[in-house]
Amino acid sequence: MHRFLIVIEKIEDNFSAYVPDLPGCIATGDTREETEQNIHAAVQMHIQGLREDHLPIPESGSFGDYITVE
Repeated sequence: MHRFLIVIEKIEDNFSAYVPDLPGCIATGDTREETEQNIHAAVQMHIQGLREDHLPIPESGSFGDYITVE
C-alpha cells in the first residue's frame, strides 16, 4: 500500500491535479470530484508502469498544510 499527496488546483473552468512525488503524474476534470477520481486512476497507472519497468516506487516525502497570514 502506498500513500501519496495530491495537489488539486482550480484552473479557470476546470480543475487539475498532480502528485509531487510522482513527476509527470497529472490529471484534469470538470469538477473537483472528477479530478480526484482521475488522479487516483493516473496514480494507479503510474505505479503499474513503474512495476512493469522494474523501477522503484518512490516513497512519499511530500506533505501539505495551510498557513494563516495577515
